[in-house]
Amino acid sequence: MDMIHVYLIAGEASGDQVGGRLMQALQRKSDVTFSGIGGMHMEQQGLRSLFPMSDLSIMGIFEVLPHIPHLLKRLGETEHDILKKRPDVVVTIDSPGFNFRIAKRLKKKGFPVIHYTAPTVWAWRPGRAKKAAKLLTHLLTLFPFEPPYFEKEGLFTTFVGHPLIEMDISPQRREGFRQRYGYTEEQPLLCLLPGSRQKEVDKLLPLFVESLRLLRSHLPDLNILLPVVPHLESSIRDRLKDSALPIRIISDPQEKIAAMAASNIALAASGTVALELALTQTPTVIAYKINPLTAWVMRRLILTPYVCLVNILLNQRVVPELLQENCTTENIVENILKEMQGTQQEKLKEIRALISPLKGMPSDTAADQILRLVKR
Repeated sequence: MDMIHVYLIAGEASGDQVGGRLMQALQRKSDVTFSGIGGMHMEQQGLRSLFPMSDLSIMGIFEVLPHIPHLLKRLGETEHDILKKRPDVVVTIDSPGFNFRIAKRLKKKGFPVIHYTAPTVWAWRPGRAKKAAKLLTHLLTLFPFEPPYFEKEGLFTTFVGHPLIEMDISPQRREGFRQRYGYTEEQPLLCLLPGSRQKEVDKLLPLFVESLRLLRSHLPDLNILLPVVPHLESSIRDRLKDSALPIRIISDPQEKIAAMAASNIALAASGTVALELALTQTPTVIAYKINPLTAWVMRRLILTPYVCLVNILLNQRVVPELLQENCTTENIVENILKEMQGTQQEKLKEIRALISPLKGMPSDTAADQILRLVKR
């Protein structure tokens, strides 16, 4: 068969990770060439992004409003690039706000569109399932409970599992990390994860730093690890230069999971990072603030009692969620101290089985589905 041209679109750091693993799997199975939009992980697999992925990394109902003209420009550029390159298939990853608009335009042109990572219709705006069925050729989901929401609307849907289970989280990584950076086994480490978007970091990092200063009055030997994504490293370093806290910035993406595994506790923004921490069995406190108007709307639309994916999957509040008015210095410190002595770690052991397919690896299963569609 001739070389297969796959056009990929990811708009978030988590989608970029999914995309990078998918590209690896596709290259193992077939002769493939790539175009599209992605970040560091996808670029490592040979993608030349049409424009910086960070242009699409905007979240929130009201937060997105000032960016609409620029997003519309990027939408037009993406459509033009696809029409010019005529790929065999378009694979959109997460970011339904942007990707479903692209899918709507491509539907009229006859391009097959596979969406990887289902919109969270089980959490809010369930009507998006019907919309997705009208726009997409096939949907690949990360969680086993998702397909029925879309199949009942007539959309071909396959549960492939979450690619995060493909991470190397062996005990040796934890021990090796501490040895490499000179931390003893007894030394308490906290993994700090203030988000993968600039607006998240701007809002959360000052609060997190203030909380850690207070925390160190209880744990004077505490050291802090802060894995960063490349496009945020400079601004984070600037914000921390006068913090006077023992923070080690981890800029090597290969060390991120090892840093999580080596930590006794994590303080994190809400998002996919909570699943990564659960898979490394790192007790975690989630703390998050968004625009108050967005929060007001979301509270009236959301269908689940939890925000953190770990709690949603386990159907109980295992990981503390400190949101909006509850996201305070005092609450953060109190919950970190409590979780360091608690039993959260035992519950986190259940997560892997909940996001694993019955056989094989998620990225391989996703690649097989894409290649099957192209060769049909």
